[in-house]
Amino acid sequence: MFDLNQFIGTYVTGRSQSMFLQDIEKNRDKLTEKIQEKSVLVIGGAGSIGSSFIKAVLQFKPSVLTVVDINENSLAELTRDLRSAGDVWVPDHYMPYPMDFASPVFCKMFRKCGGFDIVANFSAHKHVRSEKDIYSIEALLRNNVLNAGLLLDLLAEFPPEEYFCVSTDKAANPVNIMGASKRIMEDVIFSYSDKFPVKTARFANVAFSNGSLPAGFLERIRKRQPISAPSDVKRYFVSPEESGQICMLACLLGKNREIFFPRLEETQMTTFDKIATDLLREHGYQALRCESDEEAIKKAAALKKGDIFYPVHYSKSDTSGEKAYEEFYTDGESIDLKRMKSLGIVIDKTKPSKEKIQAIIRDLNAVFNKTETTKEEVISIIKRFLPNFEHIETGKSLDSKM
Repeated sequence: MFDLNQFIGTYVTGRSQSMFLQDIEKNRDKLTEKIQEKSVLVIGGAGSIGSSFIKAVLQFKPSVLTVVDINENSLAELTRDLRSAGDVWVPDHYMPYPMDFASPVFCKMFRKCGGFDIVANFSAHKHVRSEKDIYSIEALLRNNVLNAGLLLDLLAEFPPEEYFCVSTDKAANPVNIMGASKRIMEDVIFSYSDKFPVKTARFANVAFSNGSLPAGFLERIRKRQPISAPSDVKRYFVSPEESGQICMLACLLGKNREIFFPRLEETQMTTFDKIATDLLREHGYQALRCESDEEAIKKAAALKKGDIFYPVHYSKSDTSGEKAYEEFYTDGESIDLKRMKSLGIVIDKTKPSKEKIQAIIRDLNAVFNKTETTKEEVISIIKRFLPNFEHIETGKSLDSKM
């Protein structure tokens, strides 16, 4: 049978075990002290990273686990997974809620609980494709920035011992609105650092995470549909397990206003077309290269049982917001590479101006409250906040491609 975790370790990350195990073992006593018998709230906990964070934290036996996610089906599957695994400890007080963290009912629940010791927020629009038009851009910025601010106001009523909100490597010198939104989000959460400790993490692609291109490869094979992938996009990857561990280490061991990132080398990068070709081989196929989406679709329709050549279309990336390279920090940021073996840390971040944060939130709300607005207006607001923001616009969206 196909073993996805084994495939990821062999062909994607090149690691047979998590790169963070040594740091976890070295800090096991401190992690136990920080988590054991504590109440934990995980927002967006049914997603790939959120659920991996939950599994990492449960090893240290919190007394309360509350999980909030708008995806009711994924939340149900998370519960089944935790209850069925056998080797996962679940506290007696475990409560999954299918609700929006920006909704009135969430506020009622939070206040009734009197807050939580540890709060981790994984609710995010994370795809570059999420900026295809003004409506998707508004949804992205409301979730990643505006609603994140509303949550922080609520947390201030019952300050947690630790607050974590996941960022992205694309927040370093962003070239798309998704990356810019997470860079702004970093300043938004850091502006509350006088009320409770806040930490975040920028890291690479999570291999085969929900909605990712590699996860789509599995779906295409299952449905006998052609595979499409960029041939010139080289990226860092971490495993799903590693993604949760990064966030746990950052959340519980990080100092106020610190940003964690995995210490990966350029030789550990790989391309999406290579992942697709290796995946096909593991499923008994050879990649049959086609010159277009249309040719690949036509040949996939003719696939018969026993065929070993599987149609693929590998091409150069030409969509808006695609960064040519990945980076976890900028030249102007101070970096600590000594504290942990597998993680670097952006340190000495100053508390952002609350007035500046309030200004961009006010400007975004104003432009979104208009009957009509444009992508250019939104980019102009972002550039006032991030003067070095250079948006890559090609006029093409990933949703126009196979």
